[in-house]
Amino acid sequence: MLDFQKIPRVENYKFYLEAAFAAARKKGGQVKIQGRPEPFDKQKQIDAQKIDTVGGRLNSSLGKVLHAFPSIDSLPVFHRELIRAMLDWGQLKKSLGAIDWVLKKVSFFQRFYSKKMRESRNRSQLSQHRNEFYGRISSILKQINPELSYLENARKTFRQFPVIREGLKNVVIIGFPNVGKTTLMSKLTTSTPEIEAYPFTTKNINVAYIKTDSGDIQLLDVPGALNRGTKMNVIEMQAFLALKYLADCVVYVFDLTEQYPLSDQIKLYHQVKAERKDIIVYISKSDILDPEEIERFEIRGETSIEKLKDKIEKFISSLEPAPAAQ
Repeated sequence: MLDFQKIPRVENYKFYLEAAFAAARKKGGQVKIQGRPEPFDKQKQIDAQKIDTVGGRLNSSLGKVLHAFPSIDSLPVFHRELIRAMLDWGQLKKSLGAIDWVLKKVSFFQRFYSKKMRESRNRSQLSQHRNEFYGRISSILKQINPELSYLENARKTFRQFPVIREGLKNVVIIGFPNVGKTTLMSKLTTSTPEIEAYPFTTKNINVAYIKTDSGDIQLLDVPGALNRGTKMNVIEMQAFLALKYLADCVVYVFDLTEQYPLSDQIKLYHQVKAERKDIIVYISKSDILDPEEIERFEIRGETSIEKLKDKIEKFISSLEPAPAAQ
C-alpha cells in the first residue's frame, strides 16, 4: 500500500552541509590513534576521518530523501496521472536525478580526496586538499538547492494523495460540488470528515470503507466535479482520474434542490456514463424535497441510505474478486 505521508521533509542545502560538517567536527574530536604517531600523521588520520564522516553523512541523509520518494515509472497508473495533473512530471524526475547525481559526486570526491590526503607530504598540502573537498562538496550541494526546494513542495503535494489499498473493490462517489457526497460517505461508513457549507469542501480524495461479510469495500469521496470539459482545474481532475482508473462502481449524487441547474447535473451524469462504469444514482437532501418532485425526476435513484448501501454491497459481491496486490 502506497503511503505518501512517510516521505521525510526535504531541507535546503545548508541544512545538509551544516549537519555533515558538525558530525565531522564531533568525529574529529573522538578519533583514537593507535600508538604514538608524529603530529602530522595524527592530523592526516583525523582529517581523513572527517572527510569520510562528511561523505557518509551526506550519502545517508540525501539517500533517505531519494529512496523515500516513490519510483515514478513503477507507480499505478492512477497515481502517475495524478502526479502529472498536480506536479511538473519532468521537473520532479529532474530533481530526483539531481540528488542521485550529488550522491555519486560525493562518493567520488570522498575517495579522491581521501587518497590525496594520504599522499600529502606536509600540512600545507593537507590543508589544501581538505579545503578543496569541503569547497567542492559545498558547491555541488548549492547547485541542487532549487531541486531540493522543488522536492519539498512535491512532498507537500504528495501528502494530499489518498492512501489507496490495493486488492479492494472501489466505489467512487461523484457529483457536483456541495451536493452531499461527503455527508453520504459519512453515513455509509464510520468516517467523520469535516463538512462545510460551501463548494469544494473536499479538495482531495477522502477514503473510507464499508465493512461486509465478504470483505471491505473501498469508498472514495472525490472533489466536486463540474461539467466543464477540458477546463477542469486540479481539484476536478482528481475526480475524473479516480473515475477512470479506480472505479469499479460509481454512486452519482443528484441534488434536486437545484443549487446547480438539473440540466447541468444530468449532462455530467451522462458524461460519467460515457466512461462505461456501472452507476447507482442517489438523490440527496430528499428529506427537504416534495416526494412528487422526486417521482417526477426523469432518472430513478435511491433516497434511502440503507437501500443504497445494500445495492452497493450486492453489486460489488457480484463482481470478480479484485486481483491481489503485486
